[in-house]
Amino acid sequence: MTETTNAKRGVPIAVQIIIWVILVGLLALVGFGLQRAQNPMAVIGKPVPDFDLVYYEGYEYNNTPTMKLSDLQGKIVMINIWASWCKPCEQEAPELQAAWEFYKDSGDVVFIGVDYVDTPAGANEYLKKFEISFPNAPDLKSNISSILNRQMGVPETYFIDREGILRNVKIGPFSSVDEIKSVILSIE
Repeated sequence: MTETTNAKRGVPIAVQIIIWVILVGLLALVGFGLQRAQNPMAVIGKPVPDFDLVYYEGYEYNNTPTMKLSDLQGKIVMINIWASWCKPCEQEAPELQAAWEFYKDSGDVVFIGVDYVDTPAGANEYLKKFEISFPNAPDLKSNISSILNRQMGVPETYFIDREGILRNVKIGPFSSVDEIKSVILSIE
């Protein structure tokens, strides 16, 4: 007598691995989306979520080493995200410094540089090379740039009105001091 056995055939291991990898990937995407949805982000026409600034030594605002963005309410704030390894940032650095020289004594307009994912040595060399004198803070973990919704790369510049509302975003370098002044004038 011959016995016939039907062996159960399961899903091959390779297919199981592929299915698990896809599932884990989808879960990671959902988790990333949820985390991003929970993090506040700046939107033109809306108040900018508050964040902390810890300035580089020698580049503080009014000799204050740390502050919140909300401490600057009542002033027009220009935040420029830059990096020492960014060539377009080098192109606009003299224009930003010249515009800061124009506004700094009024006390009504504040420039803040935010150094994106850089080394302290690189940042220090850059700030000295371009004789930058306006306040600057590091953003090593991209906490500030993620709140500002940085998407395109450096440089990016954000203009916030006296009530703390984001009014303008400039992606890419400024070509002149007049270009910077015209954006600030449109906010005043």
